[in-house]
Amino acid sequence: MNHVIVQNIATPDQWAVEKLLSLGVSTTHEAMGKRGLVDPVLRPIYPGARVAGRAVTVLSHPGDNLMIHAAIEQCETGDILVVTTTSPSVDGMFGDLFATSLQARGVRGLVINAGVRDIHDLREMGFPVWSKAVHAQGTAKRNPGSVNVPVVLPGVNVFPGDVIVADDDGVVVVPRAEATQVAQAASVRNDAELEKKKKFSEGILGLDLYGLRQVLEDLGVRYVESEEAEDGKP
Repeated sequence: MNHVIVQNIATPDQWAVEKLLSLGVSTTHEAMGKRGLVDPVLRPIYPGARVAGRAVTVLSHPGDNLMIHAAIEQCETGDILVVTTTSPSVDGMFGDLFATSLQARGVRGLVINAGVRDIHDLREMGFPVWSKAVHAQGTAKRNPGSVNVPVVLPGVNVFPGDVIVADDDGVVVVPRAEATQVAQAASVRNDAELEKKKKFSEGILGLDLYGLRQVLEDLGVRYVESEEAEDGKP
């Protein structure tokens, strides 16, 4: 297997990145035709964080964080570091020292299909992480891997330069070439949801707003006065 560090990767439209950041995972996922969502085995280490940015990818040997060190040099302001391993791992491959280095380069967060540690410190630093596990197990620095190559997160492929959006709802991957289109569609969807929220606040029911009464009727669902009446009881 060839091990490479790709130094120059494409950058998505920055307007699209910032728009997707403001709209979040659920709206982005829906606007993209319900594609790109990472399986929910990756969860935020603390609530309330929301990030979006260009993916800098790492393919690492399990239990070895050498390539994370190599990847940090390739990170730029606004990026999201995405770390995967060649076989399953929950070892604590990332901690507060890595986060300090990434913050110095303006990196917005980490998505890792493995373990992290130093959770208290990461929370205090305000460095967002989405991980498969929290585990204090230490790692080595002796096995080669690659940086900025295609990788696989649970349920979705990630290419260097794709847009990562992550918040309390999970992680979604937007292909770089689709970022502007998805951001526009997500903005339209968000405007429509705000209008619906206004109607719901005024007391309108989803049954009426979405025309679901006819759906119930077509499915054979009937209204009765009570369960006893339906059973023929007085």
